Amino acid sequence: MNFDLSGEQLAIVDEVQKTCRAFDENYWRKNDAEALFPHGFHKAMADAGWLGIAMPEAQGGAGLGITEAALMLQAVSASGAGFSGASAIHMNIFGLNPVVVFGSEAQKQRILPPLIAGQDKACFAVTEPDAGLDTTQLKTQAVRDGDHYVLNGRKIWISTAQVANKMLILARTTPLDQVNKATYGLSLFYTDLDRQHVEVREIDKMGRAAVDSNMLFIDELRVPVSHLIGEEGRGFEYILHGLNPERILIAAEAVGLGRVALEHATRYAKERVVFGRPIGQNQGIQHPLAKCWMQLEAANLMVMKAAALYDTGKPCGAEANAAKFLAAEAAHNACQTAVLTLGGMGYATEYSVERFLRESYIPRIAPVSPQLILCFIAEKVLGLPRSY
Repeated sequence: MNFDLSGEQLAIVDEVQKTCRAFDENYWRKNDAEALFPHGFHKAMADAGWLGIAMPEAQGGAGLGITEAALMLQAVSASGAGFSGASAIHMNIFGLNPVVVFGSEAQKQRILPPLIAGQDKACFAVTEPDAGLDTTQLKTQAVRDGDHYVLNGRKIWISTAQVANKMLILARTTPLDQVNKATYGLSLFYTDLDRQHVEVREIDKMGRAAVDSNMLFIDELRVPVSHLIGEEGRGFEYILHGLNPERILIAAEAVGLGRVALEHATRYAKERVVFGRPIGQNQGIQHPLAKCWMQLEAANLMVMKAAALYDTGKPCGAEANAAKFLAAEAAHNACQTAVLTLGGMGYATEYSVERFLRESYIPRIAPVSPQLILCFIAEKVLGLPRSY
């Protein structure tokens, strides 16, 4: 058992850090304050080849695993970009996983190279206002009409839809009352985000304003049959293949966010002198920061274990969910502790920790609630009766 990163993995982290240095905290502070999508950062990551880290080499990707993708996104978040940076690019890794796994060779050749090059931006349109986490109850319909499907419905909390020109969308092709099982009859499409038929309405929110969140109103959107991924009716199954990578990557980003918050707090505790001594000399400051380090390191071990299991084709549902839960809690605690360590200055935008704290709520809430993760572990790991 070896916990050390390989030379290649260390090189990935180092190179990502180099790319991120061009985008300092002033950049992210401005983008957050003015709700500006980080196009410059997105382009730099595309130009450096990072957007295709886990995509096939045949389509111009690096062909690496979720472990390497997690290290990349963790480095982005830990650079000070936080979720403002990570959320601008992570759709490429977990969102397009169903295309990589289930798309035809022609579809992969059409879809993946423009994404890897940064020419296309895609959003992930699954969640709906009335369905929430119960994906089987989604109402968006896709009705076959010759060589097209016609889509109508609504989606909510769709990131990057303000800037995206493509979307991966899940819709019901067979009505719920006509299927034997609720998970049947859902189909997955990768298609153009045609704004003549899709109204994109931005949601004002607490943090991560640099990466938009939106509600989509879809009205008579015609989608070519060739844009169907895999087989009709199996979309829910395909989406499931992206859930574990999504949890792993968001957990990695959360660890990165917690680490940069802890770094800020530790530096301030060394430099801030009160009553003739640095505040970091006081155990009331030391102990919470020490706990944060331990929590983040423990969460990161679970992230890396889940990623390693996924990359070797082994079951990792429990580990991926546990990683997301532990990392989100550790990150939030680190960010909150950082704000309190800085005291009044922690509340000032100048020091960035208040932005980190606002962003730390993202992995606690999305893509699945901590309560549902606890239910999953209770049922699937401990063998307790299903509670919902």
